[in-house]
Amino acid sequence: MKKLKLFGAAALSVAAMTVLSSAPVQAQSAGKSLTPVGAEKSANADGSIPAFAGGELKAPAGWKAGQPRPNPYASEKPLVSITKANAAQYQANLTPGQLELLNTLPGYRLDIYPTHRSCGYPDFVYQRSEENLKTAKIAANGYELAAAAPAGFPFPQPNSGIEAIWNYKLRWLGEGRTEPNYTLLSPGRGGSDFVKVRIESSMLTPFGNPKAKTLAEAEGVEFKFIQEVTEPAARVGEITLGIYYLNKTNEGWIYMPGQRRVKRLSTYAYDAPLMGLENTYYVDQAWMYNGMLDRYDYKLVGKKEIYVPYNTFELRNAKRFTAKTLFGAQYPNRDAYRYEKHRVWVVEATVKAGQRHAAAKRTFYLDEDSWTILLADLYDSQGKIARVQEGSILPAWELGACVNQEFFSYDLNSGRYFGDVMVFGEPETDWLAAAQGRIKKDMFTESYLQRAGSR
Repeated sequence: MKKLKLFGAAALSVAAMTVLSSAPVQAQSAGKSLTPVGAEKSANADGSIPAFAGGELKAPAGWKAGQPRPNPYASEKPLVSITKANAAQYQANLTPGQLELLNTLPGYRLDIYPTHRSCGYPDFVYQRSEENLKTAKIAANGYELAAAAPAGFPFPQPNSGIEAIWNYKLRWLGEGRTEPNYTLLSPGRGGSDFVKVRIESSMLTPFGNPKAKTLAEAEGVEFKFIQEVTEPAARVGEITLGIYYLNKTNEGWIYMPGQRRVKRLSTYAYDAPLMGLENTYYVDQAWMYNGMLDRYDYKLVGKKEIYVPYNTFELRNAKRFTAKTLFGAQYPNRDAYRYEKHRVWVVEATVKAGQRHAAAKRTFYLDEDSWTILLADLYDSQGKIARVQEGSILPAWELGACVNQEFFSYDLNSGRYFGDVMVFGEPETDWLAAAQGRIKKDMFTESYLQRAGSR
């Protein structure tokens, strides 16, 4: 691959972009003009983003939870395909990271489809979000969460970047799920083999429990997970437990089957490289962004209309693709990706004075209807884009909310990409596992990890 360079005039900082709004959303007339989670109800000026109509929360006729998810938009055709050749024409609605990928990856393209505002939420999420307009607050240190009503977005009308990021961290994904998935690291230059690790995962999200009324009742926890490796053979039986707290550094333990013991992980957070990935992925890149928020200053730049991954049903269409046709050597098959124009919040994160992180700056793009980070650009200390992250989003009808899986990160220095929480070819995620009692909180303890590993 040729040495990476920015795409001409598109080598802009986000601060230099034209934004739709740089004022806090409270400056708009709330209530009639905003949804309960703070999105603008109205269509955009040219109608390419439609008015919000409540989300598309009903399952297609005949579909039942546990079955493969049909694509309700399968008959739609792209409005336009953006390539390196025509990217300059559309750069007002693209991010610097997208332009970098278009310019440096041969054949890479973005297929733009009609926009569907499919992300709505249950009534109790709306109610709690509205309660949070009066009660949620950031702690005096400027980054911890001091108060918020669980099962709602803490800051549906944010005044700051830190508030917007908390909305992402605590977006409603239900109470907990079981999630068979795998990670995938593409071959190095000249290589031919992917590095795949398959995982049986369960995740608990106490903040999503509508019975909890305070942070204390939500256990002060953002999420807990337990993951057992089922392939490759050399790692079968390895089990990891992680607890991500609201206001302190996450903790982790690992059961090593060869040693038949549980080992506590040292500080496994921030820019620590994720194990086994040849320094292509930081721990805090998982799920697009995670962990404590103390190392960055977060600036709420404003809103912008961007082409983002949306309603990405085809990424899991096993009737249309095989693993070999879906995962290309340099990027996933572009036929499987769908982009739509949506309004996103732009948040710039810059490392604080006296702190350190290998990503000196990050820019996050958060969907206004779901507060999901759909794109992120990571810059090195020289101000160059080092990594580009891309998420996905679609409605989980049984949950009545939008969810995100399938996260890709492009490491521009090595020319490799990493796929996290890949669900293609796997049994469907059980989004109601905790609410219906199929997973319980006593599974997410060190003693349970020891018992599970010893069986």
